[in-house]
Amino acid sequence: MRYRHSAALPLVAALLWNVPPAAAQQASPPVTAVSAPTSALTPAQMEAFLLNANIIRTRPAGGGITGSLRVTMTDGALTHDAHVQTIDQALSEFKPARGTPEFNFRDSYRYNIAAYRLSLLLGLDNVPMSVERRVNGKNAAVTWWVDDVLMDERARLKANDRGPDSERFAMQTYVQRVFDELIANRDRNLGNMLWTTDWKMWLIDHTRAFRMNDDVQKPQLLVRIDRALFERLQRLTVEETAKAVGASLTTWEVRAIIARRDAIIKHYRARIAERGETGVLFNPRR
Repeated sequence: MRYRHSAALPLVAALLWNVPPAAAQQASPPVTAVSAPTSALTPAQMEAFLLNANIIRTRPAGGGITGSLRVTMTDGALTHDAHVQTIDQALSEFKPARGTPEFNFRDSYRYNIAAYRLSLLLGLDNVPMSVERRVNGKNAAVTWWVDDVLMDERARLKANDRGPDSERFAMQTYVQRVFDELIANRDRNLGNMLWTTDWKMWLIDHTRAFRMNDDVQKPQLLVRIDRALFERLQRLTVEETAKAVGASLTTWEVRAIIARRDAIIKHYRARIAERGETGVLFNPRR
């Protein structure tokens, strides 16, 4: 799995799943990791593991530019890998190697946590669990390492492969585009879209998301939308969003989500008026 990729979120986790906050753990000498499938664990078990398990091996995550780590964790019964990212950078102006400069730039580990919490609120299951805990004396996002990765989007494009079900493939892509518009993700590159062996798309690395724009950046990509997601977006409120994401987002960042939500809903309502519900809304195939 490739990533480019406070104590406040453990409190949110405790409210959601009654999981106690964790103490910081120090890395121990390397051992061989034994993975347990995510499907065998409940969300409460996964969260408790990420918050409390000991870190027993640390190495660079590979890829990206933020110095993130891949760690092996164990609680004595389960051993699994996670991604650790501590970056929390704010710049008045950021000049990328390509593209236009960005003002009031923020690159933060906490956005990984916010993306997971928001995806959960919307009923999505394509963003890996991420919690906040201290690692080596720093606040960090500790994110579940996705199991059974087949390839990233770059490799998929090179292979020109859409998997065994092209319609399911397209539906997952539509969901990804809506989610990225909602969270104002300026950094959805080919390396942070993963495909697992069951041809499920996973969205990782959201440290440069949650910008403050209130509009749709790429309306031409918003072609269709999952019916259930469309309904949940329409019901989304500032209050429930703020409660879900906790301290991982500011009040202004939460309000920007709702403003973008409004723009997304307006866009799809116009498409429905033009093409009809059957031409825009769909029920996903799992």
